[in-house]
Amino acid sequence: MEFLIQNAHAQDAQGSDPFSFLLPMVVIFAAFYFLLIRPQQKKQKAHTALVAGLKEGDEILTAGGMLGKITGVSEHYVVVKIAENTEIKMQKSSVSQVVPKDTFDAV
Repeated sequence: MEFLIQNAHAQDAQGSDPFSFLLPMVVIFAAFYFLLIRPQQKKQKAHTALVAGLKEGDEILTAGGMLGKITGVSEHYVVVKIAENTEIKMQKSSVSQVVPKDTFDAV
């Protein structure tokens, strides 16, 4: 019966290529960069440009889902008219998008 069982031999660790471990790590980092990091940076850059370009008269949608018209702009805040005789002051960063003109009036 001994002839059916063969001894297992460990691979020689000193003979392995050091780049065999490095190459998969580089591939994984590249995949994370192009699939996660880069799109997030592009999205953040677009939102920063949107916030910087806000002006009076723009109709906006907030991150909370409120629709309104900008009536005042300062460095960090905007004043938004959300209904007749109702205005709120909010941070510019909570604006998620600028909607087409007359969207606020149509609702």
